[in-house]
Amino acid sequence: MPKTTLHITALIPVLVSIVLLAVTPAGASAPPVGPLPPGQVTTVSAKRGTFVAVALPAQTSSSGLVWRLARGNPAIVRLVAERSVGLTVVIVFKAVARGKATVAYGLTKGESKKAYKSVTYKITSS
Repeated sequence: MPKTTLHITALIPVLVSIVLLAVTPAGASAPPVGPLPPGQVTTVSAKRGTFVAVALPAQTSSSGLVWRLARGNPAIVRLVAERSVGLTVVIVFKAVARGKATVAYGLTKGESKKAYKSVTYKITSS
């Protein structure tokens, strides 16, 4: 399980602009993602009021696999936008309060509960 540490002071304005032009996230109607398999864990530090971008590899539509939010803490980081940019799915969160939040995504077949892969971001907002 690789572990990466990033210290975020500001995001690249172009990336944020691209992602903020995306459609606002839709309401969740799918069943929750079940247990996550071990996967990459990234630790991120961000100041309150800044943006944190999460990049996930896009899947081909023929595979039926999609990245779904499995765990989050909207009291600390709020989902702002989601957009496909080339071969990457970029999700932008805003650090809205001080604290620690875990944002985890599971790769599922459609809206099923079973996750085949996972990516986790441990975000500390100060």
